[in-house]
Amino acid sequence: MPCQHRPPCPAADTADREAARLVAHRPEQGWSLLCNGVLIFEDTGELLPDGQIIAPHRPLAGTGVIAA
Repeated sequence: MPCQHRPPCPAADTADREAARLVAHRPEQGWSLLCNGVLIFEDTGELLPDGQIIAPHRPLAGTGVIAA
């Protein structure tokens, strides 16, 4: 179902899908539902409306090098 607000949210199959409006947020369960039907999990993984799974994509900790 398309967004009822303007401007419309990015579609679930676009790169900017995470910019869609928040519809439901359940921090105690670790997930949020966006207007475009994407479920985002606190580990940065995603479940798209078509059932496709997007693996977590948070930056790796400790990848920077600090010189003394």
